[in-house]
Amino acid sequence: LFTKEELQEYSESNKGLYLAILGKVYDVGKGEKFYASGGNYHFFTGRDGSRAFITGDFTDSGLTDDVTGLTVKELINLHEWAQYYHKEYKYKGKVIGRYYDDEGQPTSYYHQVKKLINKAKRTKEEQDKEKLSYPPCNAEWSLESGSRVWCSTRSGGIERDWIGVPRQLYDPGSHTYRCICIRENETDGPNKKGNIKEYPECNPKSTSCWVHS
Repeated sequence: LFTKEELQEYSESNKGLYLAILGKVYDVGKGEKFYASGGNYHFFTGRDGSRAFITGDFTDSGLTDDVTGLTVKELINLHEWAQYYHKEYKYKGKVIGRYYDDEGQPTSYYHQVKKLINKAKRTKEEQDKEKLSYPPCNAEWSLESGSRVWCSTRSGGIERDWIGVPRQLYDPGSHTYRCICIRENETDGPNKKGNIKEYPECNPKSTSCWVHS
């Protein structure tokens, strides 16, 4: 276990180079050229600067372990950073404070963050599953012609054996519509979703649509 003051001692090469992320401490000495004084990531050493991994705010106030207010996507990215350090660097212990108490037991804040990360992961899994069912369209824009969206067997980076037709899917999270490719047999009847609509002035069976603003 490390107090914050003890962890601060590991910001110079002579004692060792440690950093913490989400309350867990790692020895980053093997990456000395990055983490030692003068290195690009030296500001991470000797502290838990979890939030800055996402925000890019490397000031003293930005290098904080408080991750309150991060979005679903940002929490997933932070979790991936934590996994990276756990895989690449030697684990040394825990920081007493926001995530762990003086006996090394998880705090209520830790459980709160873990719950948010798990929720974020479930949301991403649902989004990935939806992407397979409704792949994003290809899109292009030019000054002369304007915007066009279209579907192909590889649109949205999702390879498949069907092409589909462009439709607008309402995203409640951002309160906007985004272009998806939908199978023709889902464009009407019992399979049609209520938050999907056609592009105006576009043949509903066409694989390509011009977008009129």
